[in-house]
This record gives sequence, structure tokens and C-alpha cells, in this order.
Amino acid sequence: MRALSQTNAGDTCTIKWMFGVPEILETMRNMDIKEGSTIQVIQKCQDWLIIGRNERRLAVGNEVADRIQV
Repeated sequence: MRALSQTNAGDTCTIKWMFGVPEILETMRNMDIKEGSTIQVIQKCQDWLIIGRNERRLAVGNEVADRIQV
């Protein structure tokens, strides 16, 4: 397992577990991004990345991505 922030653009990953601010986790779950979901890293910059699942996209900062293990 590794942190989502350690992945590269183009990687496809399965979320093993995630924790953090409840509001952020709720938003992700509302977008059908939860433990067991397969996501794709669309773009990665130094401080943030864009992840996608189906037709939905979400930008997250590294401080959030550090708390998501894939």
C-alpha cells in the first residue's frame, strides 16, 4: 500500500482505506469514491492531483491524498 499522493498521472488504483475531515470524505462518498473503488489519477502537480471515477473528476490537495491509501 502507498499514499494516493505517491502515485503518478495515468495510474489506476483501488482505494484500500481513507480517513480525514468528515466533510471531505462525505463529498467523496457522494461521488461514489470510497473504499474498494477503482480510480484513475488524471493529472498530478506538486501540491495537488485530479482523480476520476466514471465521468466524475475531483481535485484534491496532497494533504488529503496523503490520508488515502491505495
